Amino acid sequence: MLKKPKSELTHYLQIDYRISSLNKITIGLNESVDELKHRNKTVGWYDGIWLLEDSEPIYGLFFISLQNYIYGSIKDRTGTLNTKNKVSFVKKYGPKDAHDRSLIELIVSLANYYKHKDDGLNDFTKEVLNHFNLNHGEDLYIRDSPIFDGLDI
Repeated sequence: MLKKPKSELTHYLQIDYRISSLNKITIGLNESVDELKHRNKTVGWYDGIWLLEDSEPIYGLFFISLQNYIYGSIKDRTGTLNTKNKVSFVKKYGPKDAHDRSLIELIVSLANYYKHKDDGLNDFTKEVLNHFNLNHGEDLYIRDSPIFDGLDI
């Protein structure tokens, strides 16, 4: 089950207008995953591998929607969106692991993985996936997809 994003208003005039869309996307993706889980329980030939194959794109879209929300929030805060401020913000904010890596870096990297797994990953994405010990090589078996291990993290 995907977690619904929470919105915190820090000032009564400050409105997070992106959160409503993100919530709707999350609800729709949850319903899609629930449908696949139901199919897994009721259709004899539909096994766990089919479930993984069909759910990876759904979870990939979830990470992309989170990335879009994150980048939109950075633009709202800074007034611009370029590679330098994107990277500095995703490294600076959010919960960190023991090695000072942001979970926002992980979300962005998983979105990039899903979008670019067939045409090549950039160095930042590879570095973050390696840091979290997530597979990202070519022709991965679906059970080894970083999308699923990233969800666990």
